[in-house]
Amino acid sequence: MAESTAPLIHPSRIINRWAQLVAGIIAMMAIANLQYAWTLFTKPMQAHMKVSLTAIQGVFSLFIILETWLVPFEGYLVDRIGPRLMLGVGGVLVGLSWIFSGRAETLSGLYFWYCFVGGIGAGIVYGGTIGNALKWFPDHRGLCVGLTAGAYGIGTALTVAPIDKMIKASGYQHTLVFWGIIQGFVVLAAALFLAKPPHGWTPPNWAEKEAKIKKHVPTSPVDMTPWQMLRQPSFYVIYLMMTMLSFGGLVVTAQLNPMAVSYHVDKVVVAFGMTALVMAITVDRYLNGLTRPFWGWVSDHIGRENTMFIAFSMEAVAVFALLQLISRPVWFIALSGLCFFAWGEIFSLFPSITGDLFGKTWATTNYGIVYTAKGMGALFAGAGAAWLFEKTGSWTKVFWAMIACDLIAAFLALLWLKPVAARTIARASSETRPVDIAEPMKARGVA
Repeated sequence: MAESTAPLIHPSRIINRWAQLVAGIIAMMAIANLQYAWTLFTKPMQAHMKVSLTAIQGVFSLFIILETWLVPFEGYLVDRIGPRLMLGVGGVLVGLSWIFSGRAETLSGLYFWYCFVGGIGAGIVYGGTIGNALKWFPDHRGLCVGLTAGAYGIGTALTVAPIDKMIKASGYQHTLVFWGIIQGFVVLAAALFLAKPPHGWTPPNWAEKEAKIKKHVPTSPVDMTPWQMLRQPSFYVIYLMMTMLSFGGLVVTAQLNPMAVSYHVDKVVVAFGMTALVMAITVDRYLNGLTRPFWGWVSDHIGRENTMFIAFSMEAVAVFALLQLISRPVWFIALSGLCFFAWGEIFSLFPSITGDLFGKTWATTNYGIVYTAKGMGALFAGAGAAWLFEKTGSWTKVFWAMIACDLIAAFLALLWLKPVAARTIARASSETRPVDIAEPMKARGVA
């Protein structure tokens, strides 16, 4: 299982890295609806299948779990054979997921097609595009990873209004089939442009750029394998923080429609014929996309941990304000948007700091492991939050749990992650030999 140094695609046929960045952004936009348009389908699905909100939101939780928890394995395949073939497979699975979810008449069928097939497909595309950006842009890591992750946040902003209208006009089943075909073909087309960098590749003038970058963002000189990363205390701090932050953002993602219904703002028309709910989802998606390159760019200049403290604290304030003013349609729109603006940056900051600390050779696999923290958060954000609401009849306790997670993570970034990350880099600087990913098995005598 030793890493091959020969690229599968000849360097002369590798497309410009900026063109690959654009292709990755397009692929991410195409899969965004699987997560961020979900809230539009919850009530129609619940009514059609005559099941509880907890049962329907269990689909969302399981989708996120499968999307995230399989990414380390999928990322390993991307690191080994490159992103082109893997994203092609992901595009097929994404398309089939929505097509057959639209034909599902039972909850078990919906769980299989939306969660299992869709989760695997979306995980391949997400992990593959983020990993490709980490490898091609060590000189603009925060910005370019932020742009790629931002496409996942902003993609639904362009489609939420037509999807909402199609659901009302033709039903959610037809909508899933129609958009499933489009999304699958877009990912397939984008995959044709992607390739991993040749072995030993660096950006132009890298030595000079690297010296400047290290003044603000310390980076490890060693490309760690997943086995090495898992032995670093900094990994577990990062994982804990991302789990807590994922919970808060996924609550708003999955529960915005039920929250709007509970506070009677879902049918209030505010502008351009759009209800407060539809406008909130639209605004949220734009801000969720813009936040990722913005905070990624900020972190390139002031450091990852400092940026985390600012953004996570801002999210706590936004969630608290939303709790106070959620029943007012305009504030519902503005503050839910601010929540997303202060939350979505985790998908640029955490992959960036993973690349900083653990290197780029196994970046897709390493971030895939970190990304499973989103699945941990989903355990509580989907079915868990819905269950707590149905038990108490209020979203208040859910909001306070989100605020607590935001504040704890903000202070962990400065008081725990920052010194632990510095020690990780110091130890890595003294290493001279990268360990093969198969070394633990070889040590046990396994071929």
